[in-house]
Amino acid sequence: MRAMLHSLARDEQAVTVAEFALIAPALILTIMGLFDLTYNLYADTMIEGAVQNAARDASIEKFANNPAALDTAVREAVKGVVPSATVTFTRSAYTDYSDVGQAEDFTDTNHDGICNNNESFEDVNGNGVWDADRALAATSGARDAVVYDVTAAYDRMFPVPGVVNLDPQVTVTARTILRNQPFNLQQVNEATLGSCPA
Repeated sequence: MRAMLHSLARDEQAVTVAEFALIAPALILTIMGLFDLTYNLYADTMIEGAVQNAARDASIEKFANNPAALDTAVREAVKGVVPSATVTFTRSAYTDYSDVGQAEDFTDTNHDGICNNNESFEDVNGNGVWDADRALAATSGARDAVVYDVTAAYDRMFPVPGVVNLDPQVTVTARTILRNQPFNLQQVNEATLGSCPA
């Protein structure tokens, strides 16, 4: 019996299996994490490229009046990379690049930083109300600066989130700003004066 115990103590044949059993979970988790990261980077790059291509197409007259065709092209490009993605689009048009994201000017008589108490404002986009973003209602005008945002949301490809408490859904947003070609005279809304809400 003593000889058998002595030979078992010196036997190293099963050590590799035991070591692999200890290391395997961390190794598998690391590999899945790397795959998840690289897949998301690839998807992000492809979505950004699709948006850039669509934006270039959108700036020419042929496509300026057909935004649905551009959205379809971007959606197909995204679905080619991430078939399960939910894709949403937003467009905003501005008379000039310097207008992007700017509020309509107003006279802040009470110095509270808010358009209220019947203060006068310059209605740049012609919709009759003061806006924190002076985007135009239409996005197909000649020479307009168009902001094109695409958001793609999809479930992670690998089950890493359940293990390391990550969000199981990835959201990628791509944005581009381009000026439409001068295929016509730019229609500029005549800014009118309005009154802020009381």
